[in-house]
Amino acid sequence: MAKDRIGNEEEPEIIYIPNEEGNEEEFEVIMKFEVDGSDAKYMMVVPLDSDENEDEESEEVYAFRYEEDGDDLKLYTIESDEEWEIVEETFNTLIDEFDGEDQHD
Repeated sequence: MAKDRIGNEEEPEIIYIPNEEGNEEEFEVIMKFEVDGSDAKYMMVVPLDSDENEDEESEEVYAFRYEEDGDDLKLYTIESDEEWEIVEETFNTLIDEFDGEDQHD
């Protein structure tokens, strides 16, 4: 039953992020999490137009710090190495936990 938490029944959350040219690109939110001991919230997203890249293992994942202000979503790039390490460690821990639960089915 662990698959139902992330399962296929849920509609994917899609966000639009402008690129360097100002064109909006579609991204699917694959994970949101908060870091312990901090008010910071993070999301991991993957580009939706990655169909050319059929090997899912090489799919690029982007991380952003975010704030929700009513219906508005504000994204912030992660610039410090220290913050990157925290996000990467938390992401890897959550993935390991999910993979562990997935194997019990």
